[in-house]
Amino acid sequence: MSRAKVAMPPPLRSLSAKLLLLTVAFVMMAEVLIFAPSVARFRETYLTQRLASAHLAILALEGAPDQMVGADLEAELLKHVGAYLVALEDPKVGRRLLLSIDMPPAIDEVVDLGRMGFFDKLGAAFVTLLGPGDRILRVLGTSPEDGVSKVEIVLNEAPLRREMINFGYRVLALSLAISLFTAALIYLSLHLLLVRPLRRMTENMMAFREDPENAERFMPLSGRSDEVGLAEAQLREMQEALWASLHQKARLAAVGVAVTKISHDLRNILSTASLMSDRLAASQDPDVKRSAGTLMTTLDRAINLCRQTLNFTREGPAVLELSRVDLHALIDEVGSELPASLAGEAEWRNEVPAGVGVEADRAQLYRVFHNLGLNALQAGATAIVLDAARLDERLEIELTDNGPGLSPRARERLFQPFTASGRSGGTGLGLAIARELARAHGGDLELRRSDAAGTCFRLTLPLSQASRQAAQ
Repeated sequence: MSRAKVAMPPPLRSLSAKLLLLTVAFVMMAEVLIFAPSVARFRETYLTQRLASAHLAILALEGAPDQMVGADLEAELLKHVGAYLVALEDPKVGRRLLLSIDMPPAIDEVVDLGRMGFFDKLGAAFVTLLGPGDRILRVLGTSPEDGVSKVEIVLNEAPLRREMINFGYRVLALSLAISLFTAALIYLSLHLLLVRPLRRMTENMMAFREDPENAERFMPLSGRSDEVGLAEAQLREMQEALWASLHQKARLAAVGVAVTKISHDLRNILSTASLMSDRLAASQDPDVKRSAGTLMTTLDRAINLCRQTLNFTREGPAVLELSRVDLHALIDEVGSELPASLAGEAEWRNEVPAGVGVEADRAQLYRVFHNLGLNALQAGATAIVLDAARLDERLEIELTDNGPGLSPRARERLFQPFTASGRSGGTGLGLAIARELARAHGGDLELRRSDAAGTCFRLTLPLSQASRQAAQ
């Protein structure tokens, strides 16, 4: 099966690229939410480690005579801790040991690790990151070595800030690596599960558009049970329905061509018959003259029927020749000319109140009732009752018969030409034409019920075209 070439969007504007960028952005957003508590935890760990180093350094005082060390050793111990001052208070013995340079710098902030909550730690971490980084901190806390001793150190914030910045860069690099790796996996998954099937459906739609009458261009089903599989099934169902509709319209077009040819020949035949009826009308015999009038009316209606059948195969609504129509008289006329009614084989009961009228095309309205009545008689009805009721600015006419009812198959496509008929060998064209003519008047034709007790159709018409336009 040949495929139409689809012009794909540029790579940076494709669905795949958008999915990749969105995935990276969302992963980075998640990493930002993780970064804040991570850097706060890093700061707390850094300071806790300094407290532990301070505890170990000050223990050197306990082994020295008189708990004193030389200046060089003291400076080396403070350098190892990274502090200007180290103090240890052991509550068990009540001693306080101290290591310090001669002149410690002035303290800018006191940090008590034991009294800081979660949000305090977050705020302090960002102050360190975004601040000048040269502050002097006095840090208080419990020694992690024994969990009892109180340790105090005075240190410069700059090394802490450098370590936090380096930690942030490492987290950023790791986040980028994780996001890119995750995005690549998601991209491949979505490309296989979504993008490729969408592209395949797009190519199929374009190929089907080029040749919609080719059944080989229906969407092939992948057998998937997810939303993509459902979309494929719905697309194929739509293509099959469109294909069937196109074939049906092709048959209608063929019917239109045939009817055009038949209409031309039939008009010539009817014209000859019309001339003969004119001669009969000139006869002095009253019975002949009366029959000639009926014959002329029937011939005129036959010619008009040929013209209206052509209109059904054309595009656009039927052309209306509006006049005030006496509905009761029109229905009487239809009943008097139905074959079974003329032969006395069926009852045509007109219960429409006298004087009820509508603004409509009389010839087309005659055809609507004639088609409905003829369908009912051909389906086996022996009694047909027509009634009408006014509803606001509209008129509802119901035609009820005592026939055997329509089959479920016929009801499914009742108003589709060549697909539904109430009798064997019927074309179903009569109801399709009747509904089209009803809608051309601004009304509608619908099936109210159809069962073993009979069938009932409802025809709705506006009382006047002015009321129809006002309602629109």
